[in-house]
Amino acid sequence: MAMTSSSSSRRTRLARPRRALRVEASREEELMSKLMSMIGVGGDGIVSAAEALPGRAEAMRTPEAHYVLRPNRMTAPWPEGHEVAVIASGCFWGSEKGAWRIPGVYSTAVGYVGGHTKNPTYEEACSGRTGHTEGVQIVFDPNVVSYADILALFWTSHDPTQGMRQGNDRGTQYRSGIYCTTDAQLKMALDSKEAYERALKASGRGSITTEIKGPGDVFYYAEAYHQQYLAKPNARPYCSAQPTGVQMPEDWLTANGAKFGPGFRAEYGPRPGCTIGFPNAPVSLEEALAAN
Repeated sequence: MAMTSSSSSRRTRLARPRRALRVEASREEELMSKLMSMIGVGGDGIVSAAEALPGRAEAMRTPEAHYVLRPNRMTAPWPEGHEVAVIASGCFWGSEKGAWRIPGVYSTAVGYVGGHTKNPTYEEACSGRTGHTEGVQIVFDPNVVSYADILALFWTSHDPTQGMRQGNDRGTQYRSGIYCTTDAQLKMALDSKEAYERALKASGRGSITTEIKGPGDVFYYAEAYHQQYLAKPNARPYCSAQPTGVQMPEDWLTANGAKFGPGFRAEYGPRPGCTIGFPNAPVSLEEALAAN
């Protein structure tokens, strides 16, 4: 899923004078800007609705049961009282694994969100012509895990200052985003952004570029191949998320009803290297409470 240059190309670039590299980069940016304009991509890099691919009426076929949390369902209806959150933090393989491990999460799924094309394919989303980003749908029991806990996972599991990329993955389909399903979620998401941005800037980092949208965006399921990908046999252990190491402020978490404390986050929370080194099995509630 990542786009990388060959080692020979890197050596060639390193051998060039810095001024030549700056000129070349400027030309590349100019050419890319012209190309994006030609295909209908706006100034923020996201294709316009008028120029987006049309998509299709047929939804993607989705497995009935979650590969890790089986026999839990992959699609609605959900158990009574459960809520739905949708986040985007780079490559959805690693993002989903981080989510399904949280106690109180009933189900997760990867898909495409924030764009215009109906029921897009992976290839279409990667083309930049759908407007979507790779997202994760999280169905959770708010009596066990709060939306504040979900937001803490989101902010600390990637670098939300990187714009239209995350680590080695570049393109609008890797942008950071929170796609709220209720007005209450929107209010908390915006407030969490302010709190986390203050923490980031105190550590010397830049401004958050995360897209935060209110209710109304459709989450389109991705192909079955991508669902719970990292838990499947022969999966390629890839994740390019770039956690900053900056923690969500504890006072904000306490004020917003977080169920899990700093001990849980220290033991089971995101760390450099993303989710590759973590087991596939979810953290049990007993383990979480013991860590608290």
